[in-house]
Amino acid sequence: MNRFLNHQEIIDKCEKINQNYDIDARFFDEIIDDLLNTEQPTEDVVLQGFQRLLNEVNHEIERMEEFADMRPNCFMGCAFCCYFPIVLSRMEAKMMFRSIEQFSEERKSEIFKHWESYYEMYKDKLAKGMEMDTEDPKTKLEYKQLNLPCPMLNPETQLCIAYEIRPIPCRTYLNYSDPQVCAEQDMPKEPFSYEFLYTFYFGAINELIQVLYENGEDVFVDYPSDAWSYDYLPAWINQWREGTLHEV
Repeated sequence: MNRFLNHQEIIDKCEKINQNYDIDARFFDEIIDDLLNTEQPTEDVVLQGFQRLLNEVNHEIERMEEFADMRPNCFMGCAFCCYFPIVLSRMEAKMMFRSIEQFSEERKSEIFKHWESYYEMYKDKLAKGMEMDTEDPKTKLEYKQLNLPCPMLNPETQLCIAYEIRPIPCRTYLNYSDPQVCAEQDMPKEPFSYEFLYTFYFGAINELIQVLYENGEDVFVDYPSDAWSYDYLPAWINQWREGTLHEV
C-alpha cells in the first residue's frame, strides 16, 4: 500500500527531478522519424503522431516517477483536475476533433449530445471563464473557483468522454499526496504538474506538421498560424460546434 507523500516531500522530489533527471528527447524524435518513413495517408500520419506523442508524455512521466520513487494516488472517478483551465493550440484542437470524428457513431452521438446540454447549462460560467487571461498566473485559481467542469467530463460517471486523446494538461496533473487534498479542494496545495513536458511534445508534433507542410502534403491545419494560436478547450469546442474553427 502506498504511503501518501506530504507537501514538502513532493517539493523535495520535484527538486530532485529538476536537478538530476535529464529528459531524453529521442523518445519523441523517434516517433516522428518512424511516421515520416511510412507510406500511410497524411491524415493517418498526423493523427497517429498526435496520439503516440500524447502517450509518450505518459511514458516519460512514468520514467520520472521511477527515478524519484513516486506513485500517484489518482483513481478512477476523481475529477478534481477536470475543473482546471485547459489551454491548447488550434492545431491540437483540430487534431482532437478529427480524432473524435473517427469514433463510433454511438460514441460521437453521446459526445455531441453532452456538449449541447453543457453549453446551455454553463453558459454564464463559460462567459466569465473564457474572458480570463490564459497567461495570467492568477487565472488558474480563479478559473478553478468557477467550479466549471471540462466539457469532456461525463457528469454522471465523472470520467473523460475522450480519455485516449485528452490534452497534455489533463495528463500532467497528478496527485502524490492524500486523495483528500483533491476531495477537499485543498488549494493551492494542488496535484503535482509535469506541464513542462508540453515543450517536448509540442516541439515534436510541430516538427511533424512542418515537414509534411513543406513537402506539399495536404494537412488539415492552417500551418503555422494554427500552431501558435491558443485558447481554452471549451472555446475551441464551441467554435467547432458553430463551424467556425477553420477560420483564421
